[in-house]
Amino acid sequence: MAWNWLASTLPKAKPRVPAGRRIYAVGDVHGRADLLSDLFMRIDNDLEVRPTADSVQVFLGDYIDRGPNSRQVIDLLIARRRRRDVLLLKGNHEACALQFLSDPTVLSKWLNMGGINTLLSYGVMPTRRDDLESQHNVSTALRQAMPDSHRRFIEGLALSFTCGDFFFVHAGVRPGISLQGQSQQDVLWIRDDFLLHEEDFGMVVVHGHTPIYEPDIRSNRINIDTGAYATGRLTCLVLEGDDMSFL
Repeated sequence: MAWNWLASTLPKAKPRVPAGRRIYAVGDVHGRADLLSDLFMRIDNDLEVRPTADSVQVFLGDYIDRGPNSRQVIDLLIARRRRRDVLLLKGNHEACALQFLSDPTVLSKWLNMGGINTLLSYGVMPTRRDDLESQHNVSTALRQAMPDSHRRFIEGLALSFTCGDFFFVHAGVRPGISLQGQSQQDVLWIRDDFLLHEEDFGMVVVHGHTPIYEPDIRSNRINIDTGAYATGRLTCLVLEGDDMSFL
């Protein structure tokens, strides 16, 4: 009994990634190609100053909408993937764009989430009219304007990524459900049920989706969505061993 009491008082080990691996995790970009280009340079400079044989750049979704250059952001990420080890997760905004391409009736919902900026970045003029013909016309125009590589990019985004003691996902996870059993709805959209949960999730969840001004580091989760489209702050979390820093 005494041993069990002693064990319960020992400090919990810091979460860590496997030895020799470095993770660069990036929050919601939302059409800010300027900030993304600048971040690429900062990551490249860090790799030059502190070389490592095993690094991966994890992007947490929401590349499009709200900011002015969604199309350029996707171009930059496609090019980046050719040069570096990159893992790209899906956000709820990419899910909405895909849904609109197959179901034009969700246009108003998508426009209210900032989809108007994505349409404009592809040279497509949005409409606020609710009639089915107008919605179909905009959907058709976007399908024609969007390169096949961009459509494949959005369709191929992953829902989560696990490394060491960290679980990377766009919005968060449903408490009480295994990380492997999470629904797409929750990992893309969840807020309060996840954010207000103070107990352990099994791993430290690194997420975005809910914008804040400074990264929020807690024992069970880390929020790195610093509202880039509005604040000009695109956050990159660096994990190596049990060390944590920001670029």
